[in-house]
Amino acid sequence: MKLSIIVPVYNMARDKKLEFCMDSLIGQNLSDFEIIAVDDCSTDNSLVILKDYESRFPDKVKVIHSEVNKHQGGAKNIGIREACGEWIGFIDADDWIDPDMYRQMLEKAEATGADMVGCDLTLVSEHTYEVSDDIERNGSKKLCGALDHEKKKQLLLDGGRLVVKIYKRATILENKLFFPENIFYEDNAMSNSYLLTANHYEYIDKPWYYYYQHEASTVHSFSEKMCRDRMEAGRIMLSEARRLGFISEFRPEIEFIFTQLFYVNTLFTYMPCVKPAKLSFVKELTDEMMETFPDFEKNSYYVERLNQEEKRLIHMACGSPLLFYIYYKLLWGYRNLRKRLGNK
Repeated sequence: MKLSIIVPVYNMARDKKLEFCMDSLIGQNLSDFEIIAVDDCSTDNSLVILKDYESRFPDKVKVIHSEVNKHQGGAKNIGIREACGEWIGFIDADDWIDPDMYRQMLEKAEATGADMVGCDLTLVSEHTYEVSDDIERNGSKKLCGALDHEKKKQLLLDGGRLVVKIYKRATILENKLFFPENIFYEDNAMSNSYLLTANHYEYIDKPWYYYYQHEASTVHSFSEKMCRDRMEAGRIMLSEARRLGFISEFRPEIEFIFTQLFYVNTLFTYMPCVKPAKLSFVKELTDEMMETFPDFEKNSYYVERLNQEEKRLIHMACGSPLLFYIYYKLLWGYRNLRKRLGNK
């Protein structure tokens, strides 16, 4: 079999999200593929919907029900172990793809000898096949071809999301590229491992992946637990780099990616979004960052890529978490007040 498409599913029955995703997969202009839909212990009608697809398309759809909720990482691992395809693709159950996406990716792989192929992504807020103005580039032509040190460096920094690519199943199994279970941000934990174990990458600059942004999605809901999961994803990303032997070769890049994932994104999500924000959390986060990479503020990517306000606030937090905490609360309160007054 040529391709296995793995779909982790948890409570996606509402607003026909799951049907839109599954229809886009069934409608692929490709014959030799399977869809492995893993129901992660859904409490809504998702499993019933999936079983209906399996009954109508028995040669294409395989449904697996997990008795235990393992989050998306656990569901993906189940799918990887069940997959028969030479290639594997992942898709979130509330997203969908262009009918030609996988066919053209596979053709590109066969024509070039690539073992990883990617495309672009368009962010949308309604169920449509119209490409929005908000397109996320997930590569560049400069990264195509056999992956040397310089290309892998750029892939780490600008390679984009895991779901917009296909991967050789043999590479995944040989390198044990399984996802962490029972946490959010499993893709962030493993995307570097998928990128660095590839030998030849090809990129198609077409926005074939439709990334659905809605109020119930992970990016619109935050809690301390999710912030801690992001921290754990950073730790796993770092341990994976050590396990696979990439930490010394790509230390500046990995340091910067860890800094963004573990510290910057967590800090600036936690402070405005988690109620009540605790000084103890900020101190714990900052202490671990300083212990892991004490000189991260000197990293050249950090200096070049972070904006001045973020760097100023982070420098304050590293010097005194208490001062940062008080200053940030006052700053955020002032900006919110100005916003409210401006809307009157």
